[in-house]
Amino acid sequence: MKGASSSWLRERPWLVDVVVALAVFAYNLPIQVRYVPDGLWPGTGTVVAVGLCAPYVLRQRHPLPVFGIILLTAWLQLVLGVGFIPADIMLAFALYNVAVRFQWPISAPAAAAVVLWVLLAVGPRLEEYYLSPSDLGLLVLVVVTAWTWGTTVRIRRDYVDGLKERARQLEREQESQARIVAAAERARIAREIHDIVSHSLSVVVVMAEGASLKVHSEPERAEQAMLTVRDTGRDALAEMRRMLDVLRDGEPGSRAPSPGIAQLGRLIEESRTSGLPVEMTLRGEPVEVSAGVDLVVYRVIQEALTNARKHAGPLLSKVAVRLRYGGDSLEVRVTDDGQGPGARPGSEPGGGHGLVGMRERVAAYGGKLRTGPRPGGGFEVVATLPIGGGD
Repeated sequence: MKGASSSWLRERPWLVDVVVALAVFAYNLPIQVRYVPDGLWPGTGTVVAVGLCAPYVLRQRHPLPVFGIILLTAWLQLVLGVGFIPADIMLAFALYNVAVRFQWPISAPAAAAVVLWVLLAVGPRLEEYYLSPSDLGLLVLVVVTAWTWGTTVRIRRDYVDGLKERARQLEREQESQARIVAAAERARIAREIHDIVSHSLSVVVVMAEGASLKVHSEPERAEQAMLTVRDTGRDALAEMRRMLDVLRDGEPGSRAPSPGIAQLGRLIEESRTSGLPVEMTLRGEPVEVSAGVDLVVYRVIQEALTNARKHAGPLLSKVAVRLRYGGDSLEVRVTDDGQGPGARPGSEPGGGHGLVGMRERVAAYGGKLRTGPRPGGGFEVVATLPIGGGD
């Protein structure tokens, strides 16, 4: 119940301000008469007290105007000769409110104005008020304390607000980073699926066409071609299941290893079976590479062979795959003597998604990729990867 009352008051700060203003005015009412000079209207003190107390109820919405009105009333009080009255404490309250809401370039001059008023209003009349110079110093200290307290509260609020904003900024940065990571992972998976589907379907289509032509004249070769189609389809499905398992939360991925340099022999043999004249050579002393680079090498060669099969045209007579280990880098070069992309209707002029994905793969591991027509005819893909590139 107590917590509910406190919350109710926090939601209505103006009510507290009204209570403060009424309390000060009520306390001041019976005392003010003795400080009104003879010859002035007896209600002058009441009018001054209203000017000091009433504006305070609007301090939440208009802190500077409220302070200005109260200070102006206090100076008018001084001009009229009305003495120092209890309602003048509203100057300290208004100054505190300004110090809480504004930086010191605004609040410090406000504090100086109140201090000056105290010195002029009380200093010349110490004996009349039965005060000593130390009492005057105490009044000045009250003003300075109000300003210091308000300034301290403002600094603390600014600090807390800064921490909250920093927390919100970090949260936004984390969300943004999570989206970037998710987008990168989706792009990686899309490249994997593109490589699997593009290569496997091109082999399946070529072998299925050959089998349909040989099914009557050479049934044994047609059967062998269909077996190749079956095996290629199974391999593609296994790789697709492995990739899709990665997308499922809480389910382990396939235990089958990702393809790499060790599986290039099978890839080359599969390409030859599909009718692509591929020769592979190895130069330099093979060294162990990271799993990421291992996969990139396989995918680059796979995509290059797929493109050669799709775009090289009927003049293709040779595809050369060369791996060269040299120092701290590994060069992958795939060349052919065909027409190249863009030479046939429907082919990719200068590179479609396959070449783009290939370039992104290589760049992700700090490597460089060069693709384009060869000077003597044909097309080449050259990737240079640092050995030991990160996963």
